Amino acid sequence: MESSDKRGSRPDITGYGLFDKNRRVVDGHTRPCEECGAVDWQIDTSRGEIVCNSCGLVVEENVIDPGAEWTTTDKTEDRSRVGQPLTYTLADKGLNTSIDVKDLNSGSSARHGMNSQSRRDWRRRRVIDERSKTRKSRERNLVKANQMIRDKSNLPKSLQEETARLYRRLSGEGFVTGRSIAGVAAACTYLVAREENLPRQIPEIAQSYAVTEKELSRLIRQVSRKLNLHKITSPNQYFDKFISDLQLPPNIFTQVNHLWSKIQPHEDIWQGKKPMGVAAALIYKAASESGNSRTQSDVCKVANVSEVTLRGLLRIFDGLLAQLGEVSKQ
Repeated sequence: MESSDKRGSRPDITGYGLFDKNRRVVDGHTRPCEECGAVDWQIDTSRGEIVCNSCGLVVEENVIDPGAEWTTTDKTEDRSRVGQPLTYTLADKGLNTSIDVKDLNSGSSARHGMNSQSRRDWRRRRVIDERSKTRKSRERNLVKANQMIRDKSNLPKSLQEETARLYRRLSGEGFVTGRSIAGVAAACTYLVAREENLPRQIPEIAQSYAVTEKELSRLIRQVSRKLNLHKITSPNQYFDKFISDLQLPPNIFTQVNHLWSKIQPHEDIWQGKKPMGVAAALIYKAASESGNSRTQSDVCKVANVSEVTLRGLLRIFDGLLAQLGEVSKQ
């Protein structure tokens, strides 16, 4: 007769041993449980514990959760873990926190249980907090420069980041001291656009940043020497922009590239000339030949060159193409 008293008897561990096909292990716990001999470990992420599924023995507490911290404190659907990444377009790189003025309005503050006295106190704290962030002159300098870059550069977000990074580097090396903030920011904008084959014209940037063309040209030379950003702009980098500004059909681009392929090998002809002028002359010639002509005044206005410059380049290119045509016939 089988005894019904099971006190003191060891639990049946059949199916929980080392040879169980369903054994479950976790990092750091692969041996059998000391209490029941089972290999059936589980991580309780809500409590931060590692327990044995067979007998409930807790073998480790305060386990670090390696997963993302998906938390939300405002009872919304937003489960984002962190804020925006670091950015050079902000003086503090986006690391500082701020007291939002919207939270101190009467409606918002009432939802937070704030009375009028508390609102006044927090408004005063907000002013003190904002002033403390720009206490140093270099920080005020960066705030003003980054605001200009964001508002006036007309560059994509990624290029704004690079422009702000260059300005921060120049500011840290003391280059900005004694020079115009707007002028140095404009020079960085021009150089970054040129390096990324998205050139901007000096008159366009000078007008946007409210500096003179002479000052901007001088600062571009100084910054390029200091940062070793020397690069010759090729005329073909202006084709897209000028064709778009003149509202020409897309097929003009093929004809302009064809003319450029003939002229480009003859560097003694076009090097030393304004790249905007060379691009304008090729586009004017291609548009005239394709039946989509534009006036010299319209082309010069887009390229910021004089009509005299345009006509001079047209004569040079017409002579070169005529010589090439005669050579091909021979």
